This record gives sequence, C-alpha cells and structure tokens, in this order.
Amino acid sequence: MSWLKRLFGLEKPENAQVNPTPQVAQQAGATATQTIPPERLGLNGEYDQSGLAKRVTLAFDQDPQLDDVDTLWVAQTGSTVVLKGRVSTQNILNKMISVAGSVPGATSVDTNQVTVG
Repeated sequence: MSWLKRLFGLEKPENAQVNPTPQVAQQAGATATQTIPPERLGLNGEYDQSGLAKRVTLAFDQDPQLDDVDTLWVAQTGSTVVLKGRVSTQNILNKMISVAGSVPGATSVDTNQVTVG
C-alpha cells in the first residue's frame, strides 16, 4: 500500500508533485499577490493544511527503499516534518530524514517519536 493511501486515504492524484508550482489563491478577497506558504502547498500546487506532510509521503512513495515501511507515520507542525512510529534500522531512518528534509518547505525533521529496532 502506498504512503499516500495508508496515511491520507488518497490514491496518487494525476500530476501530483513533490515540488509543484503554486496555484493562484482562489479564495474570496484573494489577490494575485497572495502566495501559499511552502509548507501549505498541496500535491498539485493548491493550498492544503497538510501539504508538506502529503508531499513528503509522495517523496517516500517515489523512493523504492522506503516503499515498504508501514510502521511509520508522517505529520507536520508548521514547516517541521514530524515522523512517528518505528523503523527497522538507523539507515532507513537516516534515508527518511534525508528525503523528508529535501522536500521544499521543510525546515527540519523531528524524529523524537521514532524508535529504531
């Protein structure tokens, strides 16, 4: 099962990207100068409260080394990616930290709630 399906109940949307182009805000009273904060950018460039977490899960889905880790969850607090759960090895956790930290909008990766072993 994919990360997006397991964590968010989503199939991978067509044209989903880890680094999408932001869409122009479509909210009432929005102006073209309003931008979406990088941590709120969704899979297709739309505003999404959990956008960073979803783009990190998409990045995990795209990495064959990480596609079978089903004991870890991804959340976000602002621009911090929060990993929770268990991984089998420190090498896997290091890879996840590297992938999550490389997603645009991520300023840090919190692994305090991850156990290894």
